Amino acid sequence: MGAITSAVIAVVGVLLGWITIEIACKPCLETGRQAIDRNLNPDYDPDDDDGAIRAPLNPNPTVNDDTSAAAAPSAVKSV
Repeated sequence: MGAITSAVIAVVGVLLGWITIEIACKPCLETGRQAIDRNLNPDYDPDDDDGAIRAPLNPNPTVNDDTSAAAAPSAVKSV
């Protein structure tokens, strides 16, 4: 009887852990599952996605001749 009880407790513990991870990581898991579904779909064409083009990381770089020399990294020799 002790082995059955231990097995039931272990199974319940694994199920509760699974549910906890599903609830805690829901947004990340949903986007991952959507990506997997898209990749496994033979009718999916990535060129048809409207949101495929992403914004650049720095969309409006400002370049001033006065500040560019001062802001440029310089090598520093340390001993």
